[in-house]
Amino acid sequence: MAWLQANDYFDADAHKADVVGIAATLGQHDSGVHQHGRGQLLYARKGCIRITLEDQVCLLPPSRAAWIPPSTAHRAVMKEVVDYRSLYFSNELSYALGTTVCVITVSPLLAAVLEPMAQAAFDQDWSEGRYAHLLGLCLYEMREASRQPTLLPLPRDRRLKMLVDQPERLPPELQELEQEVGASARTISRIFSKETGMNYQQWRQQWRVVRAIELLAIGKSYGYTATMLGFQSESAFVAFFKGMLGSTPREYLKG
Repeated sequence: MAWLQANDYFDADAHKADVVGIAATLGQHDSGVHQHGRGQLLYARKGCIRITLEDQVCLLPPSRAAWIPPSTAHRAVMKEVVDYRSLYFSNELSYALGTTVCVITVSPLLAAVLEPMAQAAFDQDWSEGRYAHLLGLCLYEMREASRQPTLLPLPRDRRLKMLVDQPERLPPELQELEQEVGASARTISRIFSKETGMNYQQWRQQWRVVRAIELLAIGKSYGYTATMLGFQSESAFVAFFKGMLGSTPREYLKG
């Protein structure tokens, strides 16, 4: 395992082992857009990581992990203090884990398995002994883990570019958006349905959920979060959150 600092260079593809692990505790950090030949499991133990892909944003709050398939261009932005573990899998193992990005819940068993895997030597033999069992458990838990609704598809139409370029700005109501982009509500809805699989109101609500998780995960209060997301009160925000995810913000962040 390598404990990385913010400016350290690391190339997962330079190693031959089936699994390569790293760990880091970073403050403000921006990886920039990059990709690697190996699939990556990125696990946030503390803090929140925003992963931007070509056509979606993926949010990684505490006790969740993102699966990023090989050769997927992505950018990871960390705010406040983030404690994370990252495992890079060979192509053979990666393709068995899926070819689409997803966010999973990290069970207590998976969390326990990830730590010694991240501490393994870069040239570790994963085909026998303790490490073969750890790898088997890890793969099983990853495949069985529940998927989390923290992915936000992004529209690609140039008229909606400001929604993508200003990811922390609360998207306006539909009538205001009509005026900003010079397109009718029907046109906007058609674009969103085609490019994100949901209408604009559904997309805006999903944005609010994703942003709420991000703000709370970095320590913002309910009151601050409610205000930033356009709610009149904390209780209205909590009711919205529970209606969308089936649990209160506190329950969700506890995993």
